[in-house]
Amino acid sequence: MRFAAVVLSIALVAVFGVIQGTAQEGRSASNDPRFGLKAGLRDAGTASRNLELVASIPKPAGFFEPKAPAGLPTPPERAPGEEAALDQAAREHELAGTSPPPQPGADNLNFSNSDLAFRDSRVFVGNFHGFNVYDIDRAGKPRLLASVVCPGGQGDISVYGNLLFMSVEQTRGRIDCGTGGVAEPVSSVRFRGVRIFDISDIRTPKQVAAVQTCRGSHTHTLVTDQADPLNVYVYGSGTGRVRSANELADCSASEPEKDPNTALFSIDVIQVPLASPEKARIVSRPRIFADPSTGAIAGLWKGGDHGPGTQRTRVTNQCHDLTVFPELKLAAGACSGNGVLLDVSNPANPVRLDQVEDTSFAYWHSATFNNDGSKVVFTDEWGGGTRPRCRASDPSTWGANAIFDLVDRKLRFAGYYKLPVPQTEQENCVAHNGSLIPVPGRDIMVQAWYQGGLSVFDFTDAVKPVEIAFFDRGPLDAKQLITGGYWSAYWYNGRIYATEIARGLDVFRLTPSEHLSQDEIDAALLVHSSRFNAQQQERFTWPAASVVARAYLDQLTRSGAIGSQRVAAVRGALRRADELRAGRSRNAGGVRGELDSLATQIEGVEATAPSRHDSSRLRALAATIRGISTALR
Repeated sequence: MRFAAVVLSIALVAVFGVIQGTAQEGRSASNDPRFGLKAGLRDAGTASRNLELVASIPKPAGFFEPKAPAGLPTPPERAPGEEAALDQAAREHELAGTSPPPQPGADNLNFSNSDLAFRDSRVFVGNFHGFNVYDIDRAGKPRLLASVVCPGGQGDISVYGNLLFMSVEQTRGRIDCGTGGVAEPVSSVRFRGVRIFDISDIRTPKQVAAVQTCRGSHTHTLVTDQADPLNVYVYGSGTGRVRSANELADCSASEPEKDPNTALFSIDVIQVPLASPEKARIVSRPRIFADPSTGAIAGLWKGGDHGPGTQRTRVTNQCHDLTVFPELKLAAGACSGNGVLLDVSNPANPVRLDQVEDTSFAYWHSATFNNDGSKVVFTDEWGGGTRPRCRASDPSTWGANAIFDLVDRKLRFAGYYKLPVPQTEQENCVAHNGSLIPVPGRDIMVQAWYQGGLSVFDFTDAVKPVEIAFFDRGPLDAKQLITGGYWSAYWYNGRIYATEIARGLDVFRLTPSEHLSQDEIDAALLVHSSRFNAQQQERFTWPAASVVARAYLDQLTRSGAIGSQRVAAVRGALRRADELRAGRSRNAGGVRGELDSLATQIEGVEATAPSRHDSSRLRALAATIRGISTALR
């Protein structure tokens, strides 16, 4: 979050990857069950399709305001001229090293749930007031293990081994995790940066380090390097105002022309020695926005609109999210005015490979790779996450996802995806955090849309992504906007976990439909992870199992890429292989020969598949069948 399915495909303009969107046409809620849901905190109406809510856990005591458990009303939106004047006044305070007067609603999110991380059978739920830890060994009955009060927002969480990392950006944060805030404009007790906790004893986490940064940490990213197993690196993304140099030395809010050492136009790279995390420190502030030809550090989008009818995009002097794919040594950065691609072969010194602009994006917010690293989904947080941006009158490419193909380490625009049903004026709604769902042969993502609910969409065809499941609640209040809804939604070991800003933690399971078969769901259930951090992607792999082969068969049947006779032959052979492994058959040689013959036949028709996606599925099906045959030897 940043303070302050109709699908469209269009051409890519060559210069800097600029793309132009148009308004969404014909968005209608007439036949969608999400339309007209009853408002309420605990008794809101719900609508779902192909998702089952299996658990809903309210926030524990101490993590909501008792007098206003749903939160406080969001102040009315300011006129553009007033907003610009306030931005200018805040900038003048930043340059002077003073604090601007508090604005209405500045404290509204102080008890909001934020991001999630997972380790083994634990889920860590970030909150602007600290974090909570739940046991999810029984996913349908999460059990609270620990609550840590440590205010400062956003409270985004990552875990690595017995270390937990938390982002802190608000000026009320204190080094000692105290709840009294910090009133003075300059104070030695203020903390803004990345906290590190020892979670060896999960019930009593202990802060062991607190790395101060000039702009605080809005979010952060863990980066590992096989060549450097003694350390883990943290990319700190600060989006807040630069603090005074009187509070933290060497912090400068000046423009680069006046001070080349400005804290703007960079990220913070923190090195954390795993054996001595208390020695964590900033080791570099790479200028990843620099112009390679001139060396000017403010080398990307300068801020403003892109011409008549286009979005006003923030200047690129920060990143909101950086998502790394360690296996590929790549990172995708959502960096206010640009989407960027980085080489992270040397974690301490990332290098920019490419950048794109989008005339529909207000603020590049987050990024997600697909499983083979051939696509990136970028999100636009138009309105900062606190405004209604999914109304019928809102353009379909504003506040949406932009999907890019990754070709030779360059970003190539493919299509847009936005929540396909309009929301009301009482519901803040825009594209937010999500993750892949490990269905083999497809690119499927679950995503939070604040009070727009959850949307599961298939972007295998990046030009024509399509929604395949959803869950939604009515607004928190029927008459006024109160910021709420889903902050994050992530798949972890067979379930979808989602944080509600005001309500708590929800757990879902997928149910089969014409869009997603039971075999595809069961194949996804085979993927198990011991850790999940949203901004650190790991490649999914599937075993050579009959259910995986049947998942590919379902996809190929759905697209018409395989004949019914061959489908029946493969299903029969898989059934006989399962019987053999279960001890109900002894004809191992015959079954292996049948499987090998079928794999050869499928390899022979791969080149004639109607699409590259089906060609890939046929290849994967053949490899899976061969793997099953090998396991029978």
